[in-house]
Amino acid sequence: MKTIPSDTSSPQETELTSQASFLSEYASTLMGSGVHTSRIIRNTKRIGEAMGIDVHISGLNKSILLSAKDKQTGETINKLEEIPHKPISFEINTNLSRLSWEAHDEHLSFESITQRYTYLSGKPKLHPFVILILASFANASFCALFGGDIFSMGIVFSATLIGMFAKQQMLARGINTFLTFISSAFIASLVASTSFVFNTTAETALATSVLFLIPGVPLINGFMDLMEGHVLTGTARLINALLLVLCIAIGMSGTIMLLKNTLL
Repeated sequence: MKTIPSDTSSPQETELTSQASFLSEYASTLMGSGVHTSRIIRNTKRIGEAMGIDVHISGLNKSILLSAKDKQTGETINKLEEIPHKPISFEINTNLSRLSWEAHDEHLSFESITQRYTYLSGKPKLHPFVILILASFANASFCALFGGDIFSMGIVFSATLIGMFAKQQMLARGINTFLTFISSAFIASLVASTSFVFNTTAETALATSVLFLIPGVPLINGFMDLMEGHVLTGTARLINALLLVLCIAIGMSGTIMLLKNTLL
């Protein structure tokens, strides 16, 4: 097997390098957007098949190692791609998965695949304010689901709105993720603690005010990766998710310690 360096000037080798770079970027985008490892491998291999490339992927904690082998010439390119920090996006995951099937079933050219990828990955996202409102309504619904009354629902709505706004602003400024979760949980639970002033289901309001921070997707992906044999990636995802849960607990503990005479 012959391994081709990335700085080669041969037209054929340059095309293989471009294809390997695209495939590694495609796989890392899926990983960063919240896709479990087996699905990433299947999708990337499917696009590789459409381009006549045999693809092998190894997922690491913060990067992806991809090997692309031209089936005709046997030439191989290895790429190490850093996993970008992206918000969880089921829309991107669905669209990019659909792209892999279109590339395979319709035998799309490399140029068509890259154009479609650029269009799908660059589609406008929901405005942060819309996400704030929807998440606040969702958390208020959780409050009702767990027995909260209408007053608690309103307080949880406000707590989620303020806490998630703080989270968005801190992440946008590059503040450490763990510190962001601690601060957001503290702010949301502190706002929710105002429910103890009123004759309402205050305990439910306090408990549900931080549910918007629960890292559900990383937890699910971590367990799926472990069950499917991707031990390294699954363990890393589970540890990261559990640390975020710990940060939420620390943030809520700050509120409880601050207002312990009222809450306990």
